[in-house]
Amino acid sequence: MLAGLYRAARVGLVTPMRDGMNLVAKEYVVAQSDEDPGVLVLSKFAGAARQLPEAILVNPYDHFEVAEAIRTALYMPRGERLERWRPMAERMKREDVDWWARNFLSELENFRTVEREPPTAAAAAE
Repeated sequence: MLAGLYRAARVGLVTPMRDGMNLVAKEYVVAQSDEDPGVLVLSKFAGAARQLPEAILVNPYDHFEVAEAIRTALYMPRGERLERWRPMAERMKREDVDWWARNFLSELENFRTVEREPPTAAAAAE
């Protein structure tokens, strides 16, 4: 049911004030029709903004900017909507949960194998 609401929405507005992955933004993108997609308006503070740069990125503290982005999204021509949506949809198919898990584990492995300098005598005495 939720995917149907996302698909029916001409504009997806996801404006968290702080960083977070915001899966709803990704769900909105993948729920869109490949013939007539809606437009994602996304907080530039959302973690998903790095993966969805084709969205209209806004500062959620700037109410005028958010209002203008909604207006822009509502009147955006179909061709531009498709140009913005396609790379996001392709990225979401490619960068799925398995991709995320592999990258996360790889980062952990890299962190674990970084050589650390032994503490100095002064630091060890503290």
